[in-house]
Amino acid sequence: MLCQLLQHALHGVIAPSCGVVWGRPERRASAPLQWPRRAPAGYANPDAGSNGNCPPLRAVLAFRLSQPGRRPRPAPWRGVAHAAAVSAPDNALSARPRGRAQARRTRHAAPGRSPAAPDAPRVAGPRRPLPEPVMTSPKPASLKDMYRTLQDDPFPDSLTLTLGDTTLTYRKRTWTIDGERKGLRYGENPDQPAALYELAEGGLTLGGVAFRAAGQGLVSAIAEEHMVQAGKHPGKTNLTDVDNGVNILQYLAARPAAVILKHNNPCGAAWSNDGVADALDKAYRCDRIAAFGGAVVVNRPLDRAAGELIAANYFEVVAAPDFEPGVLELLQTRKNLRILRMPGLAKLEHFADAPFLDIKSLTDGGMVIQHSFRNRIRTVADFLPAEATSKDGVTVTARAPSKQEADDLLFAWAVESGVTSNSVIFVRGGATVAIGTGEQDRVGCVELAIHKAYTKYADSLAFAAHNCSLYDLKQKAASDPALADSLADIERRTRDERGGLPGTVLVSDGFFPFRDGVDVALAQGVAAIAQPGGSMRDHEVIMAVNEASPQVAMVFTGQRSFKH
Repeated sequence: MLCQLLQHALHGVIAPSCGVVWGRPERRASAPLQWPRRAPAGYANPDAGSNGNCPPLRAVLAFRLSQPGRRPRPAPWRGVAHAAAVSAPDNALSARPRGRAQARRTRHAAPGRSPAAPDAPRVAGPRRPLPEPVMTSPKPASLKDMYRTLQDDPFPDSLTLTLGDTTLTYRKRTWTIDGERKGLRYGENPDQPAALYELAEGGLTLGGVAFRAAGQGLVSAIAEEHMVQAGKHPGKTNLTDVDNGVNILQYLAARPAAVILKHNNPCGAAWSNDGVADALDKAYRCDRIAAFGGAVVVNRPLDRAAGELIAANYFEVVAAPDFEPGVLELLQTRKNLRILRMPGLAKLEHFADAPFLDIKSLTDGGMVIQHSFRNRIRTVADFLPAEATSKDGVTVTARAPSKQEADDLLFAWAVESGVTSNSVIFVRGGATVAIGTGEQDRVGCVELAIHKAYTKYADSLAFAAHNCSLYDLKQKAASDPALADSLADIERRTRDERGGLPGTVLVSDGFFPFRDGVDVALAQGVAAIAQPGGSMRDHEVIMAVNEASPQVAMVFTGQRSFKH
């Protein structure tokens, strides 16, 4: 009813005897208060001009009802000239949250003052052009400008953290780039100031466990001499991507390895006895679409073949312990590529031995402090036989992994430590095939990874045949019969070859609460599975792999690998 009253008033249609709206009819109002000032068909207004324009509504006053059916009194709120309520207490008649939002979206509205206030100006008066509404916050710059802006951060040059009798001192990291001495460009988003701190002094021991001490920094210790090419000041995500690459590679120090990260998650990872270029190529092929704009981190000096792959594609960051002759000149053709020389990446086997203090800030200003995750699976001998006890007795896995399967499971579990939970990873030949990231149910995570495997497999076939993405091929095939036939063949091959999943191994960062996730993976031809174990239905999960034909191997890790 209130909306109808406003609509009539806005178009100059005066309803007699409608000075007060009683009760709570606004709960039935649904149409937004966004009517045009030009009267629509069906509104007869004798005062309107030949163009149909109506005299605008002068003001709208809201009344607060102490009880339904009682006489109202003016609510002490700020009114609005020419349209409807912009802001009001939640219990004002027209100030329901939805009503306020509708009013704020109204085109012809501007805030006035409460008529009850002594200094309130008159809302009525000669009609004049509406002023521009006063914004409650500064008008933001364009997002493009925000990405280019180097934020001034308000954070101090040093921080101290006291835990009992131990004091840790942190120093803010800044760099001089293009003549500007600044820290991080911005945080998670362009309008979030941020700062990077390095542990400068102190060492911590808690519960007999020694944590990483001052002088052992990698990402937080990046200085100008490590920035072979800065491009521009780094942002938070640039460095946290590199840091998660370090987190994964610390468990893969035995061989040349590469990981490509995006949004702090790996989109491809591989290790290889044939060198870092082969590892990088396999990591890139896992998901070349997601790799666009990602960060590349490797644990061996970057050779020319690897440099050519990076230079031929768009990446934000590349971090390596060193670069072979001629590689830097190749990479520097990408002017905005951040090139980091980090010698510590070649010594990560020592880095993995000490935990760090993992601090999570809460929305209310509090924090949670925990020991960092420590991977207990360092060799294939660390896996545990999959067995479970139930009312029917002890159920054990019927088959142990082969040497290659165990090696792939070892690699996959190392990569799993850097993936947001819930997560699963399919791996074959020391390279990720598909990564299911951040799902809330385990079977859904497996299904997501399978969907990605099929999609990426078809994309790789499209790229090999036509040098274009699967998406582009579909667009072109709509008007090209020959390409349509090729697309149909690619889709058929993808189905027949099940997205390249047969023969892969699967790891899961948490146990399978039901056998459904395992059954879904078995249908795609998975050969071996590693999971923490510990579910009440472990015996059903083990029976699932034992019943498969051919039988599938399963091992337990004895630890969960959640990451949030």
